[in-house]
Amino acid sequence: MSDWHSWAAIAVFVVAYVAIISERVHRTAAALGGAAVMLTIGATDDKAAFFDERSGIDWNVVFLLLGMMAIVGVLRQTGLFEYLAIWAVKRARGKPFRVMTMLIVITASASALLDNVTTVLLVAPVTLLVCERLALPAAPFLIAEVLASNIGGTATLVGDPPNIIIASRGGLTFNDFLVHLAPIAVVLTAVLVVLCRVMFRKALVYDEERAAEVMALEEREAIRDHRLLYQGLGVLVLVVFGFVAHPVLHYAPSVVALLGAGLLIAISKVETGEALKEVEWPTLAFFAGLFIMVGSLIETGVIGEISRALADATGGSELGATMLLLFGSAVLSGVVDNIPYVATMAPITADLAHGFGGDGVHVLWWALALGADLGGNATAIGASANVVVLGIAERNRQPISFWQFTRYGLIVTAVTVVLSAGYLWLRYFALS
Repeated sequence: MSDWHSWAAIAVFVVAYVAIISERVHRTAAALGGAAVMLTIGATDDKAAFFDERSGIDWNVVFLLLGMMAIVGVLRQTGLFEYLAIWAVKRARGKPFRVMTMLIVITASASALLDNVTTVLLVAPVTLLVCERLALPAAPFLIAEVLASNIGGTATLVGDPPNIIIASRGGLTFNDFLVHLAPIAVVLTAVLVVLCRVMFRKALVYDEERAAEVMALEEREAIRDHRLLYQGLGVLVLVVFGFVAHPVLHYAPSVVALLGAGLLIAISKVETGEALKEVEWPTLAFFAGLFIMVGSLIETGVIGEISRALADATGGSELGATMLLLFGSAVLSGVVDNIPYVATMAPITADLAHGFGGDGVHVLWWALALGADLGGNATAIGASANVVVLGIAERNRQPISFWQFTRYGLIVTAVTVVLSAGYLWLRYFALS
């Protein structure tokens, strides 16, 4: 690609990004418009945009979302989410901070076993109902859950899509992630609970009357269709097993989700149109446009140049490379989606690791994973889970603006990345 294409791609991306954060244009229209211009000016082409997994639409992400949204759409009809909402409020005695803490811990834990996008798809409907019952604003709870999902997803190979790319390129196993990243993920989840207590203190107002009303409810009465519930939960268990058994079965999460959605619709009496009605089509379209725009930056060499500059700035120091990779990844993953970023940065990290040699080379992979996963919390479009929750909130008339999310996300990202830097230094340099 020529320098002209590179600068043009940067200009288009910046304009589209400004349109997204200004919210004067709907984010889906801005992303699709930007993608259309990228194709028009030749910054990318149809082959790269639609068929190249490195620089085009990540269909695994799109179809994973599609399948899980369809499954959630069926489960919604059973009354399961109402049941879980009442159960959660009763266990927390209607105290808002206890509810938030419970949802944060559940979300972070589930994100480590599933992936963070699947988790927020399941937890967000429950959260909306909890907030409705307690007359609380939904935004603080949804934002806290997204932040928790990205932190929890850091802990395992399957928790966040970038981790799968890192594992593949670095030859890392599920247990490698568990041993090296799970400890810091647990610490950061506890830190998030404390931060949320401070950041959202004005929204955590206890309404004794509302709490008493919920405490008087019987959660079992919320279930409307027991047969459909058993069918939906059975399929969900199979899907979760498929996710966890990925290293053995070798079925991509998107395939597992689509098979689960198809099976559930086939065995239940739910109309196909009813199941697909719950799919967040604008969110899927936004992802498609965003992937094409970021892919154009890859095709024109822009992201490659940034990544190489990051690598060249290490100065031959392993500690310097680790910290630069951690903080640089956190910054860049807040601006572009962390999946294409990691796909571009992984081979450069492999070269760096090979150059340093020795037993400590894995620290660079952990720096990349922590930077990309935690950096995704920085802005409303930094990670897939963020975009999904914003779409759900908008659909339920509880919109969360770009800046409303980002002003909290930046705080959490700054604190968690600094703590991660301390963890990497202490474990792999000071004590090694």
